[in-house]
Amino acid sequence: MRASLTRSPRGRIEQSPLPDFCQLPALFAMFVVGALTVTVMWLARDSQRDWPAYSVSMLFVTWLALVIAVALCKLRTLLQRLPGHLPYLGVWLLIVLIVLLASTVSSWLDTALQTQLIGNRMAIFVRDNVVIAALLGAAMLRYFYVLAQWQARLAAVTRAQVEALQARIRPHFLFNSMNTVAALIRIDPDAAERTVEDLSELFRAALGQHDTRDGTLGEELALVERYLAIEQLRLGERLRVQRELDDLPQDFPLPRLLLQPLVENAVRHGIQPLREGGEIILRGHRESDGVRIEIINPLPSTPPQPGNGHGLDNVRRRIAYRYGPRAEVQAGVQESGFAVRLLLPGDAI
Repeated sequence: MRASLTRSPRGRIEQSPLPDFCQLPALFAMFVVGALTVTVMWLARDSQRDWPAYSVSMLFVTWLALVIAVALCKLRTLLQRLPGHLPYLGVWLLIVLIVLLASTVSSWLDTALQTQLIGNRMAIFVRDNVVIAALLGAAMLRYFYVLAQWQARLAAVTRAQVEALQARIRPHFLFNSMNTVAALIRIDPDAAERTVEDLSELFRAALGQHDTRDGTLGEELALVERYLAIEQLRLGERLRVQRELDDLPQDFPLPRLLLQPLVENAVRHGIQPLREGGEIILRGHRESDGVRIEIINPLPSTPPQPGNGHGLDNVRRRIAYRYGPRAEVQAGVQESGFAVRLLLPGDAI
């Protein structure tokens, strides 16, 4: 059972004070707690097992859990507007009130119809049910509260890690780019000016964003093109790029600087070590449940100098944080070279 995490319009995960009672996990949790309570009380009896009473009790608890879940689902928005810990108090009072009313009505119907399904008097039956509901409700809400606090701390730590990773850019890329600019100033001032503009856009994306707002896939691809333009000036004909990106939705939400580190890895480990250079393949297409993006680079005959893995690790963390468990990041050697594949679900926004 998870407490509810919602995304703000800025793409940031925020902690909701109450779990989402409209979801199946919350309903299932209430069913399980109610069924276990009935079973334990039935097994604790010293007298002979009464299967009809057990069946009626299970039916009553199941119906009661459904009514409580529907009520909490419909009133959750109003309850969350209460300040401080009052949302939890409101949920607890609502549970107790529903159990009180349901127990009273059930006991009255049993007496009026003379079904004799309830052995105790109304006062005792209602009292016992209310006490049990109050204790179980308090225990469950305490669990939800502790879980919400833990997830809030986890989300805060994850946001801090994401922001730190987003602010990183490899020093060697900066030095190589500045050396390229210095070499072009006298030879080709226009190219040097374009390189400075491309470099400024990269640094604006890397260092100018102090939150986790999403960009778009089109913006990220434009940033990748700026990076490749800088590397093209440095590597010349050694760097060749094949683009198969026409089918990608340009407005697809994407964290900033998600693809650029992968393309940088492809250039650093796949193109730079080869004397003759090589070709990087950028491929992407729309799928029914999102988009798939591939970045493929050649492998040198001799193993390249190992890196620290920050680029791919950065992408894995940010994708897991942004898109959840349905997203996939696959990386490995294949016949055409080293490939990184991203599968990003379109409904995780």
